Amino acid sequence: MSMADVSAPTFWEDRYAEHADGWEMGIPHPSLVHLVETTAPPRGRVAVPGCGRGHDARLLARHGYDVVGFDFAPAALEAARALAKRDGVDVTFEQRDVFTLGRDQVNAFDGLWEYTCYCAIDPRRRREYVDTVATILKPGGWLLACFFPVRRGGAGPPFPVAKAEVRRLLAPRFRIEWALPPPRPVVRRAGQEWMVLARKTC
Repeated sequence: MSMADVSAPTFWEDRYAEHADGWEMGIPHPSLVHLVETTAPPRGRVAVPGCGRGHDARLLARHGYDVVGFDFAPAALEAARALAKRDGVDVTFEQRDVFTLGRDQVNAFDGLWEYTCYCAIDPRRRREYVDTVATILKPGGWLLACFFPVRRGGAGPPFPVAKAEVRRLLAPRFRIEWALPPPRPVVRRAGQEWMVLARKTC
């Protein structure tokens, strides 16, 4: 696999078709469930990049957020729409390259939930990804992220994530409000997740 592969929709579509979607949990992230039920981020319009089958997006919508999920793979979005319809949840799903969102979604969102998109993209494009996130968030908008896998080295996707790199990339445009182990980690990923809440500053 070349780095170019992960930047092509066909790579992800093939992973879904071959059931090689090891990131799929079938449920929302337990920490996201915990946070929206306790200390929920302010309601508003929320982006979920790399939404997959939309489990997190549906959870947010059920709790009163106006949610737009973005993904490369048509198969994932087809499933996401079917699950939302089944559950009677109002969520918008769009097939998009997340790196194009800055063209027509400037200051369009109050918040963004990030989980397994950052680790799926070509690591050389992470600064571009963070800049895109900042561009589509309104001033003062929140970024809630659970970064995974926090480890050194190894192939991907998922590509390894370093806390120092995340802090460095966020610093020019975000203020980190807290950065902690997730309150309800995914059991099979325990010790490899790191949760951050940040606010867009510019």
